Amino acid sequence: MLTRFRDRHQADDLVVVADAGMLSAANLLALEDGFRFIVGSKTSKIPYELEAHVERHGNHLPDGATIETTRRMGTGTKARDRRVVYQYTFTRAQHDNRAINAMVERAEKVAAGERPLKKDRFVTFTDSTTSVNWDLVERARSLIGIKGYVTNIDPTVMDGAAVVAAYHDLYQVERSFRMTKSDLAARPVFHRLEDSIQAHLTVVFAALAISREAQARSGLSINKILKTLRPLRSATVTIGTQQVTAQPRITAETRTLLTTLGWSGH
Repeated sequence: MLTRFRDRHQADDLVVVADAGMLSAANLLALEDGFRFIVGSKTSKIPYELEAHVERHGNHLPDGATIETTRRMGTGTKARDRRVVYQYTFTRAQHDNRAINAMVERAEKVAAGERPLKKDRFVTFTDSTTSVNWDLVERARSLIGIKGYVTNIDPTVMDGAAVVAAYHDLYQVERSFRMTKSDLAARPVFHRLEDSIQAHLTVVFAALAISREAQARSGLSINKILKTLRPLRSATVTIGTQQVTAQPRITAETRTLLTTLGWSGH
C-alpha cells in the first residue's frame, strides 16, 4: 500500500508515523526497505541504561526534555541498532501516576481477596499466596512521564524534539476519524451495493477535506462552524402576486467566519 501510494503521488521521500502497534521487528524491517519511519515505543521496552538515567535524575527531568539512546532490535542477521528518542512531560507524568495508583488499588484488593483474580498488573501469585509486586510498582513509577519513539531518521536530519513533534501529529489523523464518525456521520453505512457504499464514502471524505480546510482557516472546531452557519437560511415568501426573499440575518461573528472562509460578501 505504501509503495503504491508513493508511486501514485510521485513522493520520493516518505516518513511513516505509526503507533506502538506497528513496533515489531518484521514490520520495521519491511518499512526500512524504501521508507523512513517514526514509531511509538512501549514503556516496557525502555532499556536499562535509560532506567539508570531516570533513577539518577528522577523528578528533576525538565518538562519536554528528550533523551536519546540506541536499542538492538530483532534477532540473528536481521538484528538492527535503531535510534530511540525518549521524552518526559509533566502532563504525561500526572496521567501515568493516576493510572498507576488505580492499578495499585486494584492489585491490593486482589491481594486482600476483595476482588476476583484477573490479569491485573502488579499482582504476583503462587499456588498459595497472592500479593502486590511492589518492585514492579516502583519500576513503573520511576518511568512515569516518559514515552519512547523509534526512528531510522538520522539526528542530523531531524533532532529529538522534531521526532516527537512529528509523532504527535498523529492526533490529526485520529481527529479526522472521530469527525467522520460523529460530525459527518460516516457510520453506520446503510447501503448494500458497492457503488452506493463508494458514493457514500466519497461524499463523506470530500466533506472531511472541506471541514479540515475550514478548521485550518478559522481555527474553530467543525462543530462550532456548523452551529454558526446552520441558522443562515433564506426564504421566499409569496404575497399575492409578489414574491419576497427574506435574507438571513448575519451577525458580526458569523460575518467574520464567512470572510475567513473566503466569502466575498455578495
